[in-house]
Amino acid sequence: MIVSGVSHAYGARRALETVSLRVPRGRFCALLGPNGAGKSTLFSLLTRLMTVQAGRIEVAGHDLFDAPRTALAEIGVVFQQTTLDLDLSVTENLRYFAALHGLSGREAARRIDAALDRLAMGERAHERARDLNGGHRRRAEIARALVHGPSVLLLDEPTVGLDAASRAAITAHVHDLAGEGGLTVLWATHLADEVAPGDQVVVLHRGRVIADAPAREIAPEGDLAARFLALTSEAA
Repeated sequence: MIVSGVSHAYGARRALETVSLRVPRGRFCALLGPNGAGKSTLFSLLTRLMTVQAGRIEVAGHDLFDAPRTALAEIGVVFQQTTLDLDLSVTENLRYFAALHGLSGREAARRIDAALDRLAMGERAHERARDLNGGHRRRAEIARALVHGPSVLLLDEPTVGLDAASRAAITAHVHDLAGEGGLTVLWATHLADEVAPGDQVVVLHRGRVIADAPAREIAPEGDLAARFLALTSEAA
């Protein structure tokens, strides 16, 4: 996935200023930034909820402007706010999503089972979403985002409101999807403890990229949270 020179403004307010980043296939990239940094704006552009005003976005080799349907088919998205139908079971939520992508019958069932297994959610397949705890709802949403076989997974603050154990479990599952599953992952967060030393980290602050390197290079002493605070304070 390539973001090149992307800028976006809401009237006179510049939300993003010539943002560029490149996430290779199979890489977990943490988009690390404080609230108001521009992370959600970038995600809205990546998913075409808003159109790019300036710059270019490429997903799995497809230009998001020139070939939007092809590019979007390569993307799975987990938004910050839950979007499950709470009155449907986990499987019913995934089956409905599969149908939106033209999948039905045995093929849809196979993909749904595979996605739930990847997130260790097979035993909860027939439970209503309403009855799941926060961590399992998030796993269900991630499984749903994988049903159509995307090559890029976007997650916008996916652990908001979860307890520490659930946050750690979700983070570990998504790291596995990148490392073993070969997915390209862009994980937006303001929590440095969700980032592993080998992860790519793009620090976004006030709409600008102020650092882009592996976590261990940005924070060679190992305290990424302290380094993140220092970087954003220096750029204030």
